[in-house]
Amino acid sequence: MEEFREFQKIPRLSRECIITEKIDGTNASVFITEDGQFLTGSRTRWIQPEADNFGFSHWAHEHKDELLTLGPGHHFGEWWGHGIQRGYGLLKGERRFSLFNTGHWVDRHGPFLLDGPPEGYAFAPHCCHVVPVLAIGVFSSWLVVAALDRLRDGSLAAPGFKNPEGVVIFHTASNTLFKKTIFGDDEGKHAEAHPKKEKAPRPPKDPSKGGRRIEQIAFLWPERRKAASPVTPSHRLAWC
Repeated sequence: MEEFREFQKIPRLSRECIITEKIDGTNASVFITEDGQFLTGSRTRWIQPEADNFGFSHWAHEHKDELLTLGPGHHFGEWWGHGIQRGYGLLKGERRFSLFNTGHWVDRHGPFLLDGPPEGYAFAPHCCHVVPVLAIGVFSSWLVVAALDRLRDGSLAAPGFKNPEGVVIFHTASNTLFKKTIFGDDEGKHAEAHPKKEKAPRPPKDPSKGGRRIEQIAFLWPERRKAASPVTPSHRLAWC
């Protein structure tokens, strides 16, 4: 008998979501085993200093002792800065690792000075940052728009940088991530980096010249203009 496959439970849409700034860099991660094994990864593969991704693995191994304080688990974040995507105006060689898990980590580099992290939270290692939280509340399109509006004056991750990418929405009930970019959201990935080129308007046709476009009339070969020879079908093909 065919194995029965249970239909998944459907989460409710009107539940809490956490909206953070989407940083335009490259996905990176640190994996720490229970026995202290230390691995680094990109979005799609394990990486090493000799087979790296924008220098993340090299940086992570240089800061291994600090990163081990993250504890066992797979810690995802964004590796961003000079020479990676937007760059965010950082100085040459300056790059940052921003953790995604805002439900646990607090950025000690943030604008708010705290005596200690709130209950249930911990300060991220000094070598790490945390993606900025823009809004928390019951999911709605209005809340997403409000979060995008907070980026109107520029990035919160890199204050002073005026071209942030967009937001990431974490829907807690479905444990799902969504993204919305400020520009090119309808077209998808790389739409902003590769905008569609507008075609120049074509000149009107001249009905007295057999429907040929006016701008093409001036490009008759000189010898043909002197001879004033009639235009044959083969000549027309050369101008199409």
